[in-house]
Amino acid sequence: MLLKDNSTNNGEIAPKEWRPLRIAMIGQKGLPATFGGIEHHVEQIGQRLAARGHEVTVYCRSSYGEVPASPYLGMQLRAASTWGSKHLDAIIHSGVSTAMAIAARSDIVHYHALGPGLLAPAPRYLSKASVVLTVHGLDHLRGKWGPGARAVLGSAHWMSGHVPQHVVVVSRALREHYQHEFGIDTTYIPNGVAPPQELAPRLIVEQLGLVPGEYALFVGRLVPEKGPDLLLRAFRQVAGDRRLVIVGDSSFSDRYAESVRTLAAADPRVQLTGFVFGELLSELYQHAAVFVQPSRLEGLPLTLLEAASHGVPVVASDIPPHRQVLGPKSSPGRRLFADGDEHSLAVELSRSLRRSVEEQDGALALQHEVLAEYQWEKAVDLLERVYLAEVTREQKVVGRQSPWRRSVA
Repeated sequence: MLLKDNSTNNGEIAPKEWRPLRIAMIGQKGLPATFGGIEHHVEQIGQRLAARGHEVTVYCRSSYGEVPASPYLGMQLRAASTWGSKHLDAIIHSGVSTAMAIAARSDIVHYHALGPGLLAPAPRYLSKASVVLTVHGLDHLRGKWGPGARAVLGSAHWMSGHVPQHVVVVSRALREHYQHEFGIDTTYIPNGVAPPQELAPRLIVEQLGLVPGEYALFVGRLVPEKGPDLLLRAFRQVAGDRRLVIVGDSSFSDRYAESVRTLAAADPRVQLTGFVFGELLSELYQHAAVFVQPSRLEGLPLTLLEAASHGVPVVASDIPPHRQVLGPKSSPGRRLFADGDEHSLAVELSRSLRRSVEEQDGALALQHEVLAEYQWEKAVDLLERVYLAEVTREQKVVGRQSPWRRSVA
């Protein structure tokens, strides 16, 4: 184990001091990634860390499905038992995964999301592992949770500012939140996106009966904070015969998802697909007339980056993570509407669906910006630097004191 900081003048770890690390990923449902931004995030960073020589172990929930044989994209996949219910699935999985990661003598235990981070005190104070937590969003504010679950996640939110040795955030808004709420400096490492492959509109025609360029697209879980109900009400005000395709399904939100289906059934132009993956999803992005992101709460949504990377016009609520990607003001190709305002959404969606030259030019400019700024290799460069800095800390024993009394620098 290296015990001193061997950084170069520009903050990078000197190559001769680099060594492979044992990294445990906890909090994702599992791999291969299907639906869910965290799963895609872990898949992308995990395979790149493994390609650099690190031993990456991803703990998969038994409720997610059969765990494929390892290695998968260079990562070791381990099944961790859980109970597939709304309130117990994540916490039981995190507890079992944490015990397995400690037993495996991991150098880094990396939690993803607030809820799984409730188990962070175990490796933080009972092992030699360094604890890293990536905050993908303020989960305690999500609308699908009842009062009890919100209270538990509120505790997880507090712990996220006091227990981990290092907190990573995926948006600038989250970095500001942690500075304001806890007075701590976090590391901003945004999600990435890969240049899309050009695909002919084959599957969307054969399987869904869609006409390329003649539909608006929503991709996301059918949960209150994603706003599909707002989108459906706004779409009723949009004239014409273009279709609205809703890609996604319930996420422990069956009652709300059923209300969305009822709203959708009232408009014959709306098509619900359920969860869609792979090439079909890529075709849906690439050949949409506009991508719509009506969310009330986000970290830094991969769906928004994916849509922008395909050069598709975007309409999104004006919450800070969306403004980070699209810019502070609404303009052709990157339109913002007032958060929660049904009429504002209908107006901006109608403007975007006109498919003007300005709209297409604005979308292409956004595509170039997103592909230049949000890259997985950049994200992994920064994350690897975080890991190596943590395992080379000279005085790790300082962090062993109680989290209730620790002064967070």
